[in-house]
Amino acid sequence: MRTARGLVALVIAGMLAGCGSVERLARIGHAPDMAPIADPTRNPDYRPVSMPMPAPQDARNLAANSLWRPGSRTFLRDQRAAAVGDLITVLVAIRDTAQLSNSTERSRDNTENMGVPRLLGLDASYMRFLPNSIDPSRLVQATSANTSTGDGKIQRNEAVTMRIAATVNQVLPNGNLVVGGRQQVRVNHEMRDLTIAGIIRPQDIASDNTVQHDRLAEARIAYGGRGTISDVQQPRYGQQVLDAILPF
Repeated sequence: MRTARGLVALVIAGMLAGCGSVERLARIGHAPDMAPIADPTRNPDYRPVSMPMPAPQDARNLAANSLWRPGSRTFLRDQRAAAVGDLITVLVAIRDTAQLSNSTERSRDNTENMGVPRLLGLDASYMRFLPNSIDPSRLVQATSANTSTGDGKIQRNEAVTMRIAATVNQVLPNGNLVVGGRQQVRVNHEMRDLTIAGIIRPQDIASDNTVQHDRLAEARIAYGGRGTISDVQQPRYGQQVLDAILPF
């Protein structure tokens, strides 16, 4: 009896640990913790970006008696992000609308008949090893019918508008900037995470040190949340497991 109780307790503990319920139970009555400010390049998942680059060019020396410096955009100092560690503001304005409707209907009827009335003169011997009621001209008869009907509809309307400051993490050999940023906003017990990453051209940075999100190559934009409300909106872990393994 004690062994059975111990086994049940062990199974329950394993289910709680595997589903992350222990972490949820531990923060009952507490708001989600914010992530510490850290160097993104020290993240174990961080990988430097490598992109196809043009052929290298020889650097030009400063011309004598010239106020122009190669690579400068103006005679005055440029305040826009250009080096590792500089900050830049990314303007995100996503408005996505999609509508798709599809209908399919299929029907098929099959009838097959096969017989062997005569085969190498052996038809006289059929009755020796076949039932008396067998008809050699109708040895096989098959009939099948199937009908399939499908109807699907997708309608989506999304809008995301936000401003997020990102940090230049890497300068590629051709001058493009690899940027990444993350913001966290906590209201009561609900946390909102905003993350963005991508590659931008210095020419696309506006004079106020901002860049539109559609100018980011390899853009990765995420806006999500976690907390009391987000937990309620998620299906139960058991339901998610059943949805993944049940074949019907």
